[in-house]
Amino acid sequence: MAKTHDLNLSRRERQIMNVLFQQRQASVVEIAAGMPDPPTDTAVRTLLRILEGKGYVRRQKEGRRHLYRPAVARTQAARAALSTVLGTFFRGSVGDAVAAHFADPKTEIDVEELDRIQHLIDQAKQELP
Repeated sequence: MAKTHDLNLSRRERQIMNVLFQQRQASVVEIAAGMPDPPTDTAVRTLLRILEGKGYVRRQKEGRRHLYRPAVARTQAARAALSTVLGTFFRGSVGDAVAAHFADPKTEIDVEELDRIQHLIDQAKQELP
């Protein structure tokens, strides 16, 4: 039976997922080494059990250690995280999120990125009923 993915990941859970997406699989020690200001190995193990319960991580025993790997694609996790951010901060509005991003004077964006965004908008318009 497929697990449904809990969309709410804590900061530490996101850090662990980032390490796993980068390394594809890792032990507790390797995961902790890849985290900023790493918590104890016991805390990492606890977080990994939580992520496993949420359906984001798979565990495999290899000898005396366990290796962990993402159970979801990075794009799937990114969509879930973005959906949570949009719902929490922007009432579900992509337009409000984009406006907030461009309203920040520190936003740096080049012409190629703007062209890419325009292309995505044009594609989305064509797919409307």
